[in-house]
Amino acid sequence: MFFNLIHRNSIQSRKENRLFFSSLLISIIAFYIILSLSKQDIMIFLQQMESDAINRIFQMIPLFYGVTLFLLFFLVYFASKYQLERRSHEFGIYLMMGMKRFKLFFMLFLEDLYNSLLSLGIGIPAAVLLSELISLITARFVGIGILGHQFTFSLTAVLWTVLGFLWIKLLAFLILSGRLFHTEISYLLTPVPKQTKRRLSKTASICLFFLGIFFLAIAYFLAISKIAWGSVFFMGITFIFGLAGTFSLFYGLQVFLEFLARQNRKKKRLFLFTFRQLQEYVIFQPNVLSISSLLILSALCFFGFGISVSKSYTNLEEHNLDYTFSCYNPSIDIKEKLQTSGLSSYFSALFEMKTGIIYGEEDTIQLNQAISLLEQEPDSKEKTQLLQQLSYINDHCYAISLSGYNELLTLSGKEPIKLESRQAAVYMDQSFISIKKSEMIEHMLSQTPQIQINGEPYFLTGTLQTTNLVTDRSITLSFALIVTDETFKQLTADNYSSYWNAVLTPELRKQKGLMQAIAQVNQELSPFADSFEIEYESYLKNMGRQLFYVAAASYLTLYLAVLFFVIGNTILGVQFLMQQQKTGQRYRILIQLGSSFPALCQSCAQQIRWYFEIPAFIAAVSSFFGVSALYTGLLPSSLQGNIFDFFWIAVAMIILLCVVEYLYLLAVTKAGCRYILTLMKPKREE
Repeated sequence: MFFNLIHRNSIQSRKENRLFFSSLLISIIAFYIILSLSKQDIMIFLQQMESDAINRIFQMIPLFYGVTLFLLFFLVYFASKYQLERRSHEFGIYLMMGMKRFKLFFMLFLEDLYNSLLSLGIGIPAAVLLSELISLITARFVGIGILGHQFTFSLTAVLWTVLGFLWIKLLAFLILSGRLFHTEISYLLTPVPKQTKRRLSKTASICLFFLGIFFLAIAYFLAISKIAWGSVFFMGITFIFGLAGTFSLFYGLQVFLEFLARQNRKKKRLFLFTFRQLQEYVIFQPNVLSISSLLILSALCFFGFGISVSKSYTNLEEHNLDYTFSCYNPSIDIKEKLQTSGLSSYFSALFEMKTGIIYGEEDTIQLNQAISLLEQEPDSKEKTQLLQQLSYINDHCYAISLSGYNELLTLSGKEPIKLESRQAAVYMDQSFISIKKSEMIEHMLSQTPQIQINGEPYFLTGTLQTTNLVTDRSITLSFALIVTDETFKQLTADNYSSYWNAVLTPELRKQKGLMQAIAQVNQELSPFADSFEIEYESYLKNMGRQLFYVAAASYLTLYLAVLFFVIGNTILGVQFLMQQQKTGQRYRILIQLGSSFPALCQSCAQQIRWYFEIPAFIAAVSSFFGVSALYTGLLPSSLQGNIFDFFWIAVAMIILLCVVEYLYLLAVTKAGCRYILTLMKPKREE
């Protein structure tokens, strides 16, 4: 009988608080995914190439775990408090019928343990499957294929998830049940008393409302103008203004709601009651609304920034080459050595890329006409940077041979360059330019400016070239001239660096997949390179640096976004339901006065909609500035020109989270209507 009661109460508790139970499942899944990162294929693969960077991520995981436990504890605490307060009358009846307090404590402990184990039983298998799905999607997303994937299960992640979850549940239960244990029976049988709180004056509310807007405007300006990124001091100032502005805004909202209520006095269907209720919720819970809004803001920023930056890094590098070989000994012919060793059969293309410094007297390169054309462009920060960049190449400029670069363009599916002996094309590495800089250079090149090289006239022509010269990032030329092979030999005095680029055969890549194909070729290349003192770089090793950013953005930012979003919305829902229960007597009076169930549910739905939409709207507005600030401060210069493209990706992600926000709103509305339905029944007097 006793255990049947526990079972029924557990089922009833989950039915009446589905929102909280669902939030716990999401938290368990997030815990396991972040704790099992070291076992996922993509992270194991990255660790082999970027061990230092990935190890730093792993070292940060305990910190994220601890912060998450801290936040989740308050979620569990408030949700459990709501459940106990909702059942206080039931507990009073148990004690009146002779149940010992220790037995009541034991019953609640078993109910909580049963629900916790059920959450873990559902959440951990779902987390394992979702973790595998994320690993496969990430591998496909970054372009390394999914061949060789093996199912992984992290027992350590399961143990830490179970221990952390049960610990915070137990701690919250002990604190709340300790209060219940010492509560008098008469207090349990009476309704929860309504809160009393001193209201701010109208003048104070108006001042706080506009002061909050002013503080937020300062925080927005400091963030998007890069001032906040200048030093730790300014970053701290920005956070202080942001926090102060948010709290001040919510403390001043009560006068705004009162204004809306007065403007709509003539509206029917409990409109004035709805806004008075909502105004009271804001008066009693400005801190809860502020914290929830900040959590939702953090989630929106992390989610929007993480997804867009992850996508940007996957598209940042073109994949044209698989290998690049070099040797400091000029007597060694790399192509010949590869052919005699039988390794050339792995490659469908093998060509030489020549680069060298242009030799000459002082002021070897004179770009006077080109610089004059650039100076005619509208003033901007990019123009100043570009002119300063070109001013440093007078006596130190690189040349690139045309034949090798045309081979590269052909492999990339681009049109080869056609040059005469006195013509040159401009090359700049992608990391040194932005879209605006590229547009200015393209406009300058369209006018075919004349330059001087060792006193000889040359003409800049064609379009700006940015295709990476080799597989790795060891060559990043801020400015170079692509010239014909004869001119290259003359300008460099036949003293240049030689790199041999190679591409794997399509058959090998199709059979093995890119990751396994390069791994196989690396095993055979390693002894070959050691014997002839040849150095080589593969695309995968270079891609490891790129994947590090993708992994960091995809996993850590999404992990924080999900948890902050879940915790923020669940706190909002639980706090509203708690406050609704404390004002339940008002609904009973309205029922006695003849209010219908649909009218009360409509009023409840409007309260919930405003209660959720106010902090969510403020968070959404702030998120546009927050994501812009993250782009401004954290994106590399090569991506700054694409900031609007990334911003639209972030907007799409924010809209997606707003849809999820609406689902939370519906769940709380359903719970609120269920509570009103219980009030429609005649109240028993004990």
